[in-house]
Amino acid sequence: MRAPGRAHRLLGALLSTAVGFALLTVAAAPVSAEPSFYDPPSPLPPGQPGDVIKSEPSEFFIDPVKLIRAPAQVQRIMYRSKNTHGEPIAVTGTVLTPDAEWSGAGERPIVGYAPGTQGVGDNCAPSKALAAGLEYEGPFIAGMLTRGFAVVVTDYEGLGTPGMHTYVNRAAEGHAVLDAIRAAQRLPQADLPDAGPVGIAGYSQGGGASAAAAELAPEYAPELDIKGAYAGAVPADLAKVAGVLDGHYAAGFLGYSVLSLDAAYPELNLPDLLNEKGRQLLAEVATQCTPEAITAHAFTKTATLTKDGRPLAAYLDEEPYASRVAEQRIGERKPEAPTLVVHSALDDIVPYGQGRQMAKEWCAQGATVQFSTSLVPSHVGGAIRAYPEAFAWLDARFAGKRAPDNCGRF
Repeated sequence: MRAPGRAHRLLGALLSTAVGFALLTVAAAPVSAEPSFYDPPSPLPPGQPGDVIKSEPSEFFIDPVKLIRAPAQVQRIMYRSKNTHGEPIAVTGTVLTPDAEWSGAGERPIVGYAPGTQGVGDNCAPSKALAAGLEYEGPFIAGMLTRGFAVVVTDYEGLGTPGMHTYVNRAAEGHAVLDAIRAAQRLPQADLPDAGPVGIAGYSQGGGASAAAAELAPEYAPELDIKGAYAGAVPADLAKVAGVLDGHYAAGFLGYSVLSLDAAYPELNLPDLLNEKGRQLLAEVATQCTPEAITAHAFTKTATLTKDGRPLAAYLDEEPYASRVAEQRIGERKPEAPTLVVHSALDDIVPYGQGRQMAKEWCAQGATVQFSTSLVPSHVGGAIRAYPEAFAWLDARFAGKRAPDNCGRF
């Protein structure tokens, strides 16, 4: 693995700046495309998952103040995918092809990037934030472009497009990531290999989506030549994550989760568990992107939001809720591609232990897993620390080097 150097230190500084900038722009609602692009045709045209429904040129500003564009050709796309229940849906995203020629071995690789928590409102779609230069994960995406990788960033179900975003929903997010890669391969304007090497990457919510995609790929997208998947700070067990977030500065994320579960499983009637204050919180987070939700709902205790005064986590051991939450668990299916799992033992949002348990479960099934523990404080700090390692690991996979495996030693 390459030792962290000036470029890696710069990446960390850029990410810190991007996060800070996002927190200072909590009311920002970057809308750079005409709303009509995000409206799917009704009915959806016939086709297969990953088929491109429409596309248009877009932009990716790596410095929105100086209006510095990323050195890449950028296309906003709408493509076919499937929701939690396997029903066809339209999802949007962004395909980025570096301007520079690929200098590595073989064909240019495509990395399917799964974004971290953005919010659930349409104005929070990563494709809109990228075009406005407000995407807090922009530095990592830019880093992949400088390495020559093409990148496709999904908006997930319901971000930008009609309907609720199914936040941290295992199946919906895994489908969206894999179908985004298929769409990038099929988009003529992207000028990318239609069957070339593929990688998957993501951190936090994106780490869960990357891990879910790696698990689903053998059955859902067996034709993809996936060389590896990087999954950072994976929320593999939502029941354990919920307990940490209650009363936390990121308590607003629980509102996202309730809205997501209600959208995917309306028969649960989750809003009926809430009192007036709880319903008001749901109404607010439905339009709040991540920084705004953090600011507005920090340290909220969910016992103050329910009719019976119990915290939301108390319901997760009861039916009918327990079985639906259990459906989101990651670690029960074997990824065929090698995986890099990175998690800080000092993560303050996604518990380290449940992420480590996921990696152990993959190992027990015979998967190739490199589990990397860091001791960097905070969830954001863990992300910055993981990026150089993720870059080096992806470089090695695309170079055809044997994937490391430390199963049985963590």
